[in-house]
Amino acid sequence: MPDTVDALLPLSILEAVRNVDTPEGDYDAEYVQELRNKRLGLSDTVYTQIKRYTEAARRGQRPSFDEAVALAKLIGRRPDAETVLRAAGRYIARESYLTISAGMRRMIQLLPSLIARPLAFRRARRIADRYLDGQVTRVGPHLHLIVPRSVTIGTAPGETGCVYYEAAFKELLRLLVSNAGTVEHVRCVVRGEEVCEWRAEWRSGPRPR
Repeated sequence: MPDTVDALLPLSILEAVRNVDTPEGDYDAEYVQELRNKRLGLSDTVYTQIKRYTEAARRGQRPSFDEAVALAKLIGRRPDAETVLRAAGRYIARESYLTISAGMRRMIQLLPSLIARPLAFRRARRIADRYLDGQVTRVGPHLHLIVPRSVTIGTAPGETGCVYYEAAFKELLRLLVSNAGTVEHVRCVVRGEEVCEWRAEWRSGPRPR
């Protein structure tokens, strides 16, 4: 069976590039059309692919791993690849977080940390497994995200491709436990190691009001 990814992963990259390429403010139709011709995120191709992956996500269909890699490589050639990939990581974190029921999200926010943190940990593990093809583990006061096969590795110079998972991990923890602390990239395939791994302090911050 061919390797696949959740449709939300390529969708997150396309939504991010569309958002980055969309100008702020009001512009006349002629200028907007000129931008459409120059900016990938505003092209008809990206619009069509967004519709395709949105429908695939709704139906639970999984595109191929290689297809997602090819898309990431396309973004990796842009001078603003890091900006786009970070935005894409935050997007997939937010969208996957919303798959947790509203009642459970509220419980995690309102219950004491002793009860809320195990609930948040279990949800983080499920989200990482389904949407990032990764594993979240706990080691002492830290959570680790391990990704054996990264879609974005090597798609941009150096370790730039890895910021996708770093941003997703950081945003997911912020949403779950208001933890917006540092995420450290402790292992990387680019450095010759077997997997990519990120570590974050497992703590709770002030609850949003």
